[in-house]
Amino acid sequence: MQASVPKDLLPYIKHYLFLDDPETALQKFRLFSDGNTGLVFSIKNKLIAEINKYEVKNYLPTSFVYGQLSSYKDLYSENEIMLIIVVFQPNGINQLLGLPANEFHDSIIPVEDIFGKKTSTLQEQLSEQNNTTRIEHLNRFFRSIIAKPSSNQLLINSSLNFIVNNKGHFSIKQLVEYTGYTERHLERKFKECVGLNPKKFGNVIRLHHFLKLLKDKTEDINLTSISYDAGFSDQSHLIKEFRKHTGITPTEYISNSGKLTNNLIKTFPTTTF
Repeated sequence: MQASVPKDLLPYIKHYLFLDDPETALQKFRLFSDGNTGLVFSIKNKLIAEINKYEVKNYLPTSFVYGQLSSYKDLYSENEIMLIIVVFQPNGINQLLGLPANEFHDSIIPVEDIFGKKTSTLQEQLSEQNNTTRIEHLNRFFRSIIAKPSSNQLLINSSLNFIVNNKGHFSIKQLVEYTGYTERHLERKFKECVGLNPKKFGNVIRLHHFLKLLKDKTEDINLTSISYDAGFSDQSHLIKEFRKHTGITPTEYISNSGKLTNNLIKTFPTTTF
């Protein structure tokens, strides 16, 4: 289930996700970048970050923040789970708290390290069995921690809109001309506010534009045609970029029946790690 956020929180948060999975067998979840950061609350059981060949498990915190991802992360579950995920805007964490987004790059961080001990109260409130009430608690919590807006946000929001409107298919020269700022300045501010440089962020947006085209494709449209429409030079370029971000090919993604969200898929792992 996806839930929208009120207008005053939209500059910071895209939406909330509520994901339930009653499966008790060992499962693997692959998380890859969609250009946003997120906050995950595990309501029933903790997720596992790693299981080594001796089946020793490295559990994740009950609640954690994940930053922008260069590639993908595999997470595991061995029991029933319920996840509440706060999907931030690309620059949402920086806007909300004023913290440099590049500090979270490719990281999973306990929520207390970022939002403080008051999140333990929020975690308890979210254990209630009513999503409407949970949304009210989330809204109240984020309204209470909004920092003073940064002077960078006008430039970043304008640049993000440019990249998204162009579906990630643009040149740095075009972005420089559009904003009036130098490439060096844009790269520095993007890393600070978003956690990725403009080109890497654009690559993620282009990949997800491809996924949207893939989802909407009719039987007479092939993968090569979609890859051109998404701004890739050819199908081999698409496959290389797709594998870099997701660890699998577009064909493997299409055939996967465990898509929980666009950037979170479920597979049953082999017994050897």
